[in-house]
Amino acid sequence: STTTGHLIYQCGGIDKRTIEKFEKEAAELGKGSFKYAWVLDKLKAERERGITIDIALWKFETPRYYVTVIDAPGHRDFIKNMMTGTS
Repeated sequence: STTTGHLIYQCGGIDKRTIEKFEKEAAELGKGSFKYAWVLDKLKAERERGITIDIALWKFETPRYYVTVIDAPGHRDFIKNMMTGTS
């Protein structure tokens, strides 16, 4: 989630103001380095635990490409969510 969120930000898919908001909110929970993960991890439980629980889909355009990103859980407890969301 962190790498994907950073990619989305670097490609202009989300604005700096929103990232700064995520950084502030993450810091309040002691997870300041998770600011980019929060682009895709929207659930309260995901943000509190620092893991992806459900899939997230993000679409954005660059001057040359139309990009669709799917962020899926990697934690073994949520593999079913990943399989359901990507099939």
